Amino acid sequence: MQLITPLHFAEYELIDCGGFEKLERFGKHITCRPEPQALWDKALPQKEWDKLQHVKFVAVSSSSGKWNKTKEMPDQWFINYPFQHIDNSKKKISLRLGLTSFKHVGVFPEQAVNWDFIYNSVKKLKTENPKVLNLFAYTGASSLAACAAGADVTHLDSIKQVVTWARQNMETSNLDNIRWMVEDALTFVKREVKRGNKYNGIILDPPAFGHGPNGENWKLEDMMNDMLKNVKQILLDEDCFLVLNTYSLGFSSLLIENLMDSIFGKSSDREFGEIYLKSTTNYNLPLGVFSRFCK
Repeated sequence: MQLITPLHFAEYELIDCGGFEKLERFGKHITCRPEPQALWDKALPQKEWDKLQHVKFVAVSSSSGKWNKTKEMPDQWFINYPFQHIDNSKKKISLRLGLTSFKHVGVFPEQAVNWDFIYNSVKKLKTENPKVLNLFAYTGASSLAACAAGADVTHLDSIKQVVTWARQNMETSNLDNIRWMVEDALTFVKREVKRGNKYNGIILDPPAFGHGPNGENWKLEDMMNDMLKNVKQILLDEDCFLVLNTYSLGFSSLLIENLMDSIFGKSSDREFGEIYLKSTTNYNLPLGVFSRFCK
């Protein structure tokens, strides 16, 4: 089992976390927002948090809230991420951030470790213009990583506004030719199985709960086994890679390892473990479990 964290994300910083909150810098702007995994006390005093933050998220209901600005800042801004390349190129992506009513800002910075893995996995593939499918793709950083490395990318999410956001990220990153799909992920994968379509790479970052565009239900623990069985049928046996990331309280890396072993067979080449962010105050904040391979 591995513990991995981004090390080269200059425009992001987890300053402190605790008291069920996290204090983060995205570019020039510092946000305070809820974090259910931060059970411990804050390292910095509350007055320091209040002094540093530009904006704080305040929950209004279980699913939405509002941002209270304490300093002047825009509602939308951009940050860049330069990939850590095996080919020593200098590719980077630009991501638009925004203050949404559901506490997110448009990027999950801990996933930078997977962006690098995706970029480098595509570079390792022997297939010219390899096909990559990104499921539950959100605002598209993983799609951009695959596209920047030369893949033919299909980006799928169930929310039209999020797909539009991802398209804007593609354009600001000076990339193109990503195929956009507003679709229920499991429905799409099962249809691809029937069509006999195959991919060199598949990326999954499913939520704990969700809904498709036509009201389809998604519940991680009930449906992940079925999803992976279908994913296996559309992933090529060789010259391929897969990235699975989950963020759900109670989901362990051992659970993910058992799922992957049962469907793909045991493999010494497969990585699994936990992704975390290290705060400037030296807390390690767990933010998901993963499994991935490239062969």
